[in-house]
Amino acid sequence: MIEYIDSHLPGFWIATGFLLLVLEALIFGFSTIVFLFAGIGALVTGLLMMAGLLPETWVAGIAGFGICTGLASALLWKPFRALQDRSDASARTHSDFEGLEFRIEQALEPGRPGRYRYSGIEWKLEIDDSCGVASIPAGSKVRVVAVEVGRFRVCPAA
Repeated sequence: MIEYIDSHLPGFWIATGFLLLVLEALIFGFSTIVFLFAGIGALVTGLLMMAGLLPETWVAGIAGFGICTGLASALLWKPFRALQDRSDASARTHSDFEGLEFRIEQALEPGRPGRYRYSGIEWKLEIDDSCGVASIPAGSKVRVVAVEVGRFRVCPAA
């Protein structure tokens, strides 16, 4: 078996690359991206050996694998990280509290949130940025437009 791999090193590196890519996709679900970079490095190493640009030796293969993996990670780290970190605004969870309307007892101003007791919980009230108002006077009717932990973000009700 070892003799066969020694005589077919480009195929070994390409198979290793595909195996690493499959592991990343099926087992890790592209959550780590480490196997992705290693898979790309192994594939490029195998292709370089097949093209004759890299000698078919273990030393050249391991060195090429390390260098290609490093280059792939240096070039692709930020784009892949941005894909993983991108938050989809439409994926924001919807709450049954959104749309709730009530009258406030105290005025709301930036930096001075109000309080409202609802469903047995003391909620902090803040003016939502999308409202376009600087303050809401006491006694005004407001509508909940967003819910965060312990906080209602409100706008004046129309």
